[in-house]
Amino acid sequence: MEQEVVLAMLAKQPSQGYQLRARLNRALGPLGEEMNDGQIYVTLGSLEKAGFVARLRAPDTSNPAERMVYELNAAGQEGAHGWRSESSWPSLGPRPGGPDRTDRKVYELTPAGNERLNEWLAEVSWPKPDLAEFHLKLVAAAVAGLADPVGIVEAQRRELLRRLRDAQRAAMAESDHSAAGLLLEGIVLRLQADLRWLEVCERAWNRRRRNR
Repeated sequence: MEQEVVLAMLAKQPSQGYQLRARLNRALGPLGEEMNDGQIYVTLGSLEKAGFVARLRAPDTSNPAERMVYELNAAGQEGAHGWRSESSWPSLGPRPGGPDRTDRKVYELTPAGNERLNEWLAEVSWPKPDLAEFHLKLVAAAVAGLADPVGIVEAQRRELLRRLRDAQRAAMAESDHSAAGLLLEGIVLRLQADLRWLEVCERAWNRRRRNR
């Protein structure tokens, strides 16, 4: 799992691992069910070591034991944007029938985490064949008020159009029936399909903007 996705899920409010897992399920639908629960906690541990999240201790009023809570440090908060209304991000309680957590770990972004998150939102490097990361970037940007999803889509489209032009020129320079030409044709078709998907994304997010 990309660390930036977890940072984005923490941008709205401090959260526990199982809450992050539920939010990912909500954003990804059936694709989220394939994710291993342990991935969330491994990623959170790596983010804590990197200084992107911080751990807090909060007293448990229902239990004499202290509960571990994570929050952002000063480095993680510097680049943060203002949040949108709380109603746009689900507030998730314990899962019915879930384990009794006497030591709940709550995670929060640090200023360094927010800085990295803002860098990620501005990146236009196209993801691997799995488009879930880009989808989550749009969802997190909208829900937490970090950036305009339509603006992110437009920036990504400009980058893909540049790549498409380069691939088309390279394909035209190849001789007929060359092996490289076949590969370049596949790259062109893939980029064209991705651009069509970005058009669908733009229409969907513009529709949500109008309905707000």
